Amino acid sequence: MSSEIVTAPLPERRWWHRVPFVRAIVIYVALRLVTLATVVVADLFSHNGLVNNLSIWDGAWFLKAIYHGYPSHLPMAGGHVLANPVALFPLFPLLIRALSAVTGVSAAVVGLVLSALAGMAAVVAVGRLTLEYTDRPRAERAALLFALAPGSFVFSLIYNEGLVITFACLGLIALMRRRWLGAGLIGAVATFTSPVGLVFALCCAGSAIVAIRRDRDWRSLWAPLLAPTGVVVWMAYLWAHTGNIRAWQLTERDGWNSFPSLVYPFRIIGKFLSNPISPTMTGQILFAGTVISVVGLVIAYRERMPFELLTYATGAVFLFAISSPVGLRPRFVMLAFPLTIAAATHWSGKRFRTLMAVSGVILLLMTVETLSSFAVFP
Repeated sequence: MSSEIVTAPLPERRWWHRVPFVRAIVIYVALRLVTLATVVVADLFSHNGLVNNLSIWDGAWFLKAIYHGYPSHLPMAGGHVLANPVALFPLFPLLIRALSAVTGVSAAVVGLVLSALAGMAAVVAVGRLTLEYTDRPRAERAALLFALAPGSFVFSLIYNEGLVITFACLGLIALMRRRWLGAGLIGAVATFTSPVGLVFALCCAGSAIVAIRRDRDWRSLWAPLLAPTGVVVWMAYLWAHTGNIRAWQLTERDGWNSFPSLVYPFRIIGKFLSNPISPTMTGQILFAGTVISVVGLVIAYRERMPFELLTYATGAVFLFAISSPVGLRPRFVMLAFPLTIAAATHWSGKRFRTLMAVSGVILLLMTVETLSSFAVFP
């Protein structure tokens, strides 16, 4: 008699098992809902309105750009440029305005939803980027830790961080796969979204140099040639619109007192070390962010991360470290997301769970501080 081997059918996977990095997404959504519920309860006493409570800091300026457009003349007082929406890159407000017009929903609500969705996309993108060069467990840890990053509270506000991080991750994936044209186009979108996109443009230049030296791959030049076009278009528009070629730089310098300073990180460290109690809360946060970023870079280099991620991490940390008065506060440490990836791939087990717990506590404190006072800007 002939016998047949009967194989049992594989159990059908639940739909949530097909969602990429589902645990990280669940944590991310839970954090957004808890934040929203907390603000709703707080509004019962403040009566400021839910949307108003979340439309703060940069969010308020994005809304001004949406409702009133960019000024055709830089506002001046005492010979100095006043704060105005020119400092904000245009993709995010353009998307909000378009979606608001299509849906009929207020721009503020659209902005909050878009920021939250972009943040979720960033969580998945960080995990997917990590999976590009390592295994699934490490990628899962990277997505989880990024969802709990202390700077991720801005995904509950009207901020464009989710968009620029998503674009940067997708661009880095394209670079690692040597898809030069795609990387350049993604870079153009990133540099039209935020000046942080210029860090990715730097990655494109570095990758092209390596590709040409190793393989004489001249097609790699597409990436560094296209990536900066977003910021070039924005600066050209501001020049034509305001009549001032330095409209953005003057707004940053005078309106926000923001300028590059190579000595700024040393001032932060020196002031803290001379008297750890004397700095303001901002000073303490900046010192902690600087130390964490340096440690993160050391781990990233010891982990031998791909060249593209190391370039991005180094460029981002340097850019934020010398940006006075911004510095390496939690939001900008989060923007240097390869540091999060390095920590997640370096630690596992109990150490990683401890890291997640510490990160979650700091995230809670930053969220409360940002939404309850104006002592520290995000």
